Amino acid sequence: MSARAPTALIAEDETPLREALRAMLGIAWPELEIVAECEDGIAAMEAIAGHRPDVCFLDIRMPGVTGLDVARAAIAAKAQVVFTTAYDEYAVRAFEAGAADYLLKPIQPARLARAIERLRERLAARGGDEAGAELDALEARLKPAGSRLIRWISAAVGDSVRMLGIDEVLFFQAQDKYVRVVTADGEAIIRTPIKDILAGLDPETFWQVHRGTIVRVSAIDRVRRDDLGKSVISLRGRSDALPVSAAFLHRFRGM
Repeated sequence: MSARAPTALIAEDETPLREALRAMLGIAWPELEIVAECEDGIAAMEAIAGHRPDVCFLDIRMPGVTGLDVARAAIAAKAQVVFTTAYDEYAVRAFEAGAADYLLKPIQPARLARAIERLRERLAARGGDEAGAELDALEARLKPAGSRLIRWISAAVGDSVRMLGIDEVLFFQAQDKYVRVVTADGEAIIRTPIKDILAGLDPETFWQVHRGTIVRVSAIDRVRRDDLGKSVISLRGRSDALPVSAAFLHRFRGM
């Protein structure tokens, strides 16, 4: 019986770059099957949960969630990760320190060939779980500086504007053109998109758990299945049931 062909996902928001990488892989690794191509991070996480590819080629900066978040989902799914990046040397050094490989844009055929050789070796060994520590180190380098983190939110409450400290917020939830900002004693409305809010939050304090939901980690009581078999989060002292998409369930394994 012949061995199963390796599978891959490409996540890149710029169509010409995504198409170019697919074409280069077709030449350099013809037996590789591309099972998904994604334009944003959340779509990539959903595709990883659905397809469980062997290899993920991830742009580190994408709409929705970052390549680092997608990489954690990929590692949880036992996939090998290769970042594609236009970042300068400080990020490249972090990639070189760990199990995750990198390709510097514009991608050169010779460099891609070396990455493929390493990927073949790792797939044969089925290793790569050790990459999590290196992602932690890289995330520490790339997370927003303190001055860029959200501290206060100006939100509409009825016909007035309320100032909310970020420490009051339990979760953010997208609804139509607005985002609910929910605290222990009430809620308010803002127009800032979820993806922009996420970029200004401390990733150790808030987790995105759904395309339209960000929750304070310390407010989570449990993750359970509802009557329809879907995963939902229960918060301490509240009746809210927040949906968790399959793309983000890896965050809760082992909690």
